[in-house]
Amino acid sequence: MARKYTSKINKIRTFALSLIFIGFIIMYVGVFFRTNMWVMTIFMMLGMISIIASTVVYFWIGMLSTKAVQVICPSCEKPTKILGRVDMCMYCKEPLTLDKDLEGKEFNEDYNRKKIKT
Repeated sequence: MARKYTSKINKIRTFALSLIFIGFIIMYVGVFFRTNMWVMTIFMMLGMISIIASTVVYFWIGMLSTKAVQVICPSCEKPTKILGRVDMCMYCKEPLTLDKDLEGKEFNEDYNRKKIKT
């Protein structure tokens, strides 16, 4: 089964959105423990921590997005941002790179990892 690739910025935004929903679910579970105030408070605090973590992730990806290289996708001709050596277009999922050595090669996210020399 082929793995579906998406842009790194969209992956991180999806993670932050999932943290919000997870936080709400945790808080909702806390409502079932209304009779035990301590347990309900713990669930509410855990849910709130998840939502605060989502806010931090959204802020971080916003700062990272301002530093990303903006290019015009050759396929859909829309402006998109690239993080790392290889990335995908946010709109049409076209593989993009700014590295001349990687042009024409099959897309692989491992190109973004730094190789450790031993």
